[in-house]
Amino acid sequence: MPLKLRPPRAGKTPNFEIRGTHRGPKGSFAVETSSGTHRRSDALKFLRAIEDCINEHGCWPAPSVPSPDPEQPTFLSATVAYMQATGQRRGMARLIKHFGQAPLAEMTQVLIDKAALDLYPDVAPATRSRYVYIPVSAIMHLALGDACPRIRHTYGGKGKERTDFMWPDDAFRIIAEADKIDPELGTYLLTLLYTGIRKSEGLALLPQDTRPEELTAWLKTSKNEDPRMLRLRQDLAERLRTHLEAHPNRERLFKFREGGHFKHLLLRATMAACGLDCPKRRPTGWKKPKFRLAFVTFHVFRHTWATWLRYYGGADVQGLVATKNWRDERSARRYAHVVPRDDWARVDKLPGSLDLGTERGKAVNE
Repeated sequence: MPLKLRPPRAGKTPNFEIRGTHRGPKGSFAVETSSGTHRRSDALKFLRAIEDCINEHGCWPAPSVPSPDPEQPTFLSATVAYMQATGQRRGMARLIKHFGQAPLAEMTQVLIDKAALDLYPDVAPATRSRYVYIPVSAIMHLALGDACPRIRHTYGGKGKERTDFMWPDDAFRIIAEADKIDPELGTYLLTLLYTGIRKSEGLALLPQDTRPEELTAWLKTSKNEDPRMLRLRQDLAERLRTHLEAHPNRERLFKFREGGHFKHLLLRATMAACGLDCPKRRPTGWKKPKFRLAFVTFHVFRHTWATWLRYYGGADVQGLVATKNWRDERSARRYAHVVPRDDWARVDKLPGSLDLGTERGKAVNE
């Protein structure tokens, strides 16, 4: 019979009792226990909890979970270390709640795939990649290093490749407005623009690794964990020299930290470049208006650097990969499509209306 409540019995127990059987995934499971309460509503809640436990585990009480080995990293400890190292917190709460103290050694592809579907069942595949596969992979790589297994985006997707970039007049107008807000912000944006490094990589630069007199800066780590030497333009080197002299005792080259306020500083500069006013601090419920440079984020400075390097500098795909900003040609090849320099010489050979009736026009028609 199903689980039922037996009322309190005078002289025996003042509480409701729960008796009966409940069918779970492993068959029927018999229960006879006190609810521990004389309130019928609370006893019913306890009964429903017992049914849920049997549905999930096939028994009641639930089997005990062994305590994690303190010497083995868990998903929780690895995630905390990742957030401390990168400042990234977006979406982490849901992952922590789902995986909890699961040992990283037990984080299998099947487990991660199930989490992607359970946490984000009705979203685009690219969203699952962004909020499950990518952060879980980054967390595990930071904790396990080369021992980290390859994580496939089984129910994820690559999403749309973005190749937004700024023309020089827009880029320099934004940097000029950033200088008015905070000269250090302008110097930071110019560093992104002329080195192509990511936002987090720029925040990780160290003063002792920045050598303006040698036109170089050493990036110790990056998103793909490849250190590399950065080449500094002369004008950027001069600004960095002035910046270092003004702040000689810094632990990091730039004072900024990941967060909404940092993003709002860039929004102020982009809106000012379009002649729009922006509050100094983002008010509750405030939404940015639509404007021409609304697409500009910190990462767009990286796209702009790559596009300029190909458009103005004539770099081919191999040249972009050689800068070590990308690990393989697939990531850099998008800029070959944005600026197809190799095909430009053929454009002048296409027939035009002025060729009609000429020897060249006849040759083309033949």
